[in-house]
Amino acid sequence: MTELETALAKIDSNLDSALGRLSALVAIKSISTDPAYANECQRAAEWLADELRGLGFEASVRPTAGRPMVVAKAQAGRTGAPHVLFYGHYDVQPPDPLDLWETPPFEARLRTTPTGKEIVGRGTSDDKGQLMTFVEACRAFRETGALPCDITILFEGEEETGSPSLPAFLAAHRNELKADLALVCDTSMWDRATPAITTMLRGLVLEEVIIRGADRDLHSGMFGGPAINPVHVLALIIADLHDESGRVTLPGFYEGVTELPAEIAEQWRKLPFSGRRFLEEVGLSIPAGETGRSVLEMIWSRPTCDVNGIIGGYTGKGSKTVLPAQASAKFSFRLVGAQDPEKVAASFRAFVKARLPGDCHAEFLSHGASGALQLPFDSPALQRARNALREEWRKDAVLVGSGGSIPIVGAFRRDLGMDTLMIGFALDDDRIHSPNEKYELASFHKGARSWARILASLAEQ
Repeated sequence: MTELETALAKIDSNLDSALGRLSALVAIKSISTDPAYANECQRAAEWLADELRGLGFEASVRPTAGRPMVVAKAQAGRTGAPHVLFYGHYDVQPPDPLDLWETPPFEARLRTTPTGKEIVGRGTSDDKGQLMTFVEACRAFRETGALPCDITILFEGEEETGSPSLPAFLAAHRNELKADLALVCDTSMWDRATPAITTMLRGLVLEEVIIRGADRDLHSGMFGGPAINPVHVLALIIADLHDESGRVTLPGFYEGVTELPAEIAEQWRKLPFSGRRFLEEVGLSIPAGETGRSVLEMIWSRPTCDVNGIIGGYTGKGSKTVLPAQASAKFSFRLVGAQDPEKVAASFRAFVKARLPGDCHAEFLSHGASGALQLPFDSPALQRARNALREEWRKDAVLVGSGGSIPIVGAFRRDLGMDTLMIGFALDDDRIHSPNEKYELASFHKGARSWARILASLAEQ
């Protein structure tokens, strides 16, 4: 047997004991948002550090201004092996409402359903079960030989509260954490039988504009007509932001936006996904957005401009006949490819200013900006991971995009200069953040086997 085959066999024979370890971790009430559970977060960090020390890692619990980090390091069995950084989080959401749980949320249990066996408990999917798949893969290599890669592990305890301590920690430990490649497990499969690798994350520009006219609200009977109405001005600006085909009209907006490679576009077309059903689930039926683009294209690989809220004039009960002195709106721009968030924000502001009548002026507020992230489709690490997942699942991994953002991936690129492979084994129906959260036993078992294959494949470079 090869070293990989031996490790895979060990993962299989370790499954019962691995479930016991996951249950022990789930039992720790590491709720990061509630200060009453700070000691439980500390206990979870120490539990993980102890487990990793038992596998030969140099592991320590690092204090932060909030919940502690766990950092662990181990060397491969040969020199010149690639170095990977694996990230996960041990904190969980509160279990409320407790009365909707079928069993106590911090007592993991195994149940059988028509689709297979599930591990039920808070954190089983998000993210304790996911991170333990990687730990169990490392355990199998350690118990049968040596690790195929140099490995650094970073577990944080504040992901569920926005990771407030993470930027300072990454800056302070940049040299210690830098690796050839980052691995993140906090993502999902396409379906129960099909693995997925998230290769694209859209960026985000958040802008607020306040348009002011008269020095006070005016009586519409006395001033309606000759006096400018900021709500009308704002409405016209919003209407100008898209053309008849749904494209955004900001000058230079599509600079850095490229078309999908033909192979990826074809893969997406063949996915068992219905844009019509996707919209029907939220009470809609007619696709909006760019004409000629599929729903998956629009949410994974195309940029957008959306109005998130409008405020102006009287909004209470009944009516009040005023011309408002000001109107405001909040906008979000989802970015892809190499779009420059600063250029997009500047173009938006210039666009608004160019449409202001002489008696109006605008104030702009920025609420953040970040660029998109994309793993190159020709990345050798991506190809090796795809091959490894195919070997385990007997199906090609879907290369998916994400309509949202995963801040840690942006931080790894910005602060550590690393690309990230985002590979997780959760399912859309895992009920994360909800009562009766679960993780499929197959996700846990085959997830560990998948990580073993991925590490072995990366080591071949």
